[in-house]
Amino acid sequence: MKRNFKLLGLALLFSAASCSFTTKSFDDPDKDKTLIDLIRYVLERGHYDAKDLNDDFSENVFNDFIDAIDPYRRYFYKKDLEEFAAYKKEIDDMIKNKDLTFFNDVYTRLLERQKEADAIQQEVLAKPFDFDKEEILDTDYEEQLFVKNKKALKERWRQQLKLNALSSFYDKKEDQEREPDEDEEVADEPIEILSDTELEDKARGEVAENMVDFFEFTNELERKDYFAIFLNAIVEEFDPHTYYFAPVAKDRFDQQMSGQFQGIGARLQKKNGEVRVTEIISGGPAWRGEDLQEGDIILKVSQEKDEEATSIVGMRLDDAIKLIKGPKETKVILNVKAKLDGSLRDIEITRDIVELEEVYARSAFVDKDEHNYGLINLPKFYFNMDNYTQRNAAADVAKEIERLKEQDIEGLVIDLRNNGGGSLKTVVDIAGLFIKEGPVVQVKSNGDTPEVLKDDDSSVLWDGPLVILVNEISASASEILAAAMQDYKRAIIIGGKQTYGKGTVQNVLDLNRYLRNNDLGDMGALKMTTQKFYRVNGGSTQLEGVKSDVVVPDQFSYVDIGERDTENPLPWDKIKAANFDAWDGYIDFEETIKQSVSRMEKSNQLQLIDEYAKWLKKRRDDTKWSLSYSGYKKRVEAGEEASKRFDQMDEYDTNLNYKSLPYEESLFKQDTVLKAKRTRWHKNLAKDVYMEEALNVLKDLKINNIRKVKVAAVKD
Repeated sequence: MKRNFKLLGLALLFSAASCSFTTKSFDDPDKDKTLIDLIRYVLERGHYDAKDLNDDFSENVFNDFIDAIDPYRRYFYKKDLEEFAAYKKEIDDMIKNKDLTFFNDVYTRLLERQKEADAIQQEVLAKPFDFDKEEILDTDYEEQLFVKNKKALKERWRQQLKLNALSSFYDKKEDQEREPDEDEEVADEPIEILSDTELEDKARGEVAENMVDFFEFTNELERKDYFAIFLNAIVEEFDPHTYYFAPVAKDRFDQQMSGQFQGIGARLQKKNGEVRVTEIISGGPAWRGEDLQEGDIILKVSQEKDEEATSIVGMRLDDAIKLIKGPKETKVILNVKAKLDGSLRDIEITRDIVELEEVYARSAFVDKDEHNYGLINLPKFYFNMDNYTQRNAAADVAKEIERLKEQDIEGLVIDLRNNGGGSLKTVVDIAGLFIKEGPVVQVKSNGDTPEVLKDDDSSVLWDGPLVILVNEISASASEILAAAMQDYKRAIIIGGKQTYGKGTVQNVLDLNRYLRNNDLGDMGALKMTTQKFYRVNGGSTQLEGVKSDVVVPDQFSYVDIGERDTENPLPWDKIKAANFDAWDGYIDFEETIKQSVSRMEKSNQLQLIDEYAKWLKKRRDDTKWSLSYSGYKKRVEAGEEASKRFDQMDEYDTNLNYKSLPYEESLFKQDTVLKAKRTRWHKNLAKDVYMEEALNVLKDLKINNIRKVKVAAVKD
């Protein structure tokens, strides 16, 4: 395909140029200089809309980097920015010359300011706050200016820490004064009543503990972490989806895309220098072994029984995780302090592939008005970047459809709400499950003829009524599927006014492959925008997204959350439509949509959700907080009183009983965690007005289809 030839050409360019990169790296051992030179080279030759590195570009990088490392204006002084301003128009030339003076100066100063800020917050928290004194803090941090001196910086920290402590103080005071509910059990021991002075001291102590954790995390960040932030300030000037992955970030990205990783199957967190187990992942090696438990503290790690264990106490969390993770079928020995009794013991675990169940497609079926319907929730268009034949979204969706068909479903809902996208191939394969052979999406490199990606399989796995649910966060591959089904008149789209609006394609390039004889270590990867995609009707989803057939309000209705609200988005455009034939079933879309819109306009639940979305927008825009107890309490109570009318949203119940498929029911016997997750999901579905309407639409599609077939038969 053309896009592969272009990438191959880019790879050949790198292959030819790799000797020069390598030679320079031997003369200049600074990895950062080689990395910035390599990334610039890649972007200039491979990005869909390569930018000129000029003074405007330089100034944007300057502002974005400062915003990224000091977003709340609690480190740098005004004089620091005035000093850094000398670089504002020079960064473009520095990038070209591999000159890191700007980054080095800002990074060095940041470390100094962070130490000062740590000392300042400790000094502030050493003294009680006066919650009787009326003050106002504006939490619109983007509009804050840098302070002039240390006195002003201390005041900024004091106000923020006071707000944090006031929030905790208010909660504790309310809990202490609250009358127990009628059905609430009263403790045998009376609650200790603390004075306001004691409550303030306790609240301030909690804030101090949180700040210890915050600065512990901050102090763990290394130069390479901040350099990655600097690189992303550069590459994101090209477009919001071009991104540099440091090695650890690349591993996380691969994990998100595939929904799996190799390791022990536990989520870890660092607190007070200790690595704690926060979750045992259902189905993983640690879960199967049943020895490691949530709350346990991992003290040491070794790879073999006779190997000397490495202490991970005080180690960076990322470094500790590297020791614990590893290839499947290898062993790791963890020296653990048990949460239950504090005992020390060694736990041997054989690593394996760990699947993240929450990433994968899941299905359920439900009986409504004596009609059986199926639904598939797809959180992401996942795939294995190294081997597509391994588990992927398209194969899983096909399996779930086959299983649902065994339950004699009469209609199907594909839920793409909050699905941010993923693999382009999986979305083409999924679209092919619902249509006869034909184009699904058009892909275009800059200056090239568009390539039409087609479904070449004439078979249709599901030919019945189909509804797709989307919202404002449904993006990229989700928009491709929704747009194709809409253009083919194959499905009715229900959701917000439009989806996210990401109409670009990214490729992930391993930067290590472009360096010969690399002695600099792992260089990471670059996710780069190389193409734009277009609907089969020729329109782009870029910025505009997919307009729903049935528009319904939700909590995102009044929030600036789409591609159009990001920095440096690529523009909208249009190309020639592909040759395709709309779905030839006797489905009366227009009448079905009309009926759905009529129901939605009369829905009290949706009207309430719309009011709630407006209320959330109003609260979000009110950034001024009182720092007195009376003022804070007044605001909180006013908000609680205003929100009471929205409590009935949670009481909404469709009285529908969603069920898992038989294969999943059999898993519940051993996997109680999975059972609990599915039970919670089914309860939420029963309260979901959007899913309820999707089922109503499926019913209408079938009824209108039968009616239209009869009319056609009479005419014949």
